[in-house]
Amino acid sequence: MKWTRIEIPTGSRTQFLDITRSVEAELMKTRIKNGTCSVYMPHTTAGLTINENADPDVARDILTGLARLVPATGDYRHAEGNSDAHIKASLVGFSVMVPVIDGRLALGTWQAIYFCEFDGPRRRSVLVGIDGE
Repeated sequence: MKWTRIEIPTGSRTQFLDITRSVEAELMKTRIKNGTCSVYMPHTTAGLTINENADPDVARDILTGLARLVPATGDYRHAEGNSDAHIKASLVGFSVMVPVIDGRLALGTWQAIYFCEFDGPRRRSVLVGIDGE
């Protein structure tokens, strides 16, 4: 599997960024027709998810729900003051896998790959690995 890095600058403390087009661009470079595309997050305070891209309120609602579940301040012991970001990233997850069929990501009609920032703004990156034939 060949891995590439996509740079992702974020602009606020919490943010969902649709990175689907960037991942698709990496797939197009490979000429793979059928296989898998893995996206991995090498950071502990950001995550990855697949969710709806038709209505931007969905991403906003997810961020609001996570903030309700894991408030920014609380009885946390981690000295850096970003414990909520670590917890949110763990809840969301650090990787996604999408099948590649006929040279395209096999996402559903309303699905997108989202980079989930919980401790920004920062310069971030994700790793994209594509394997197949």
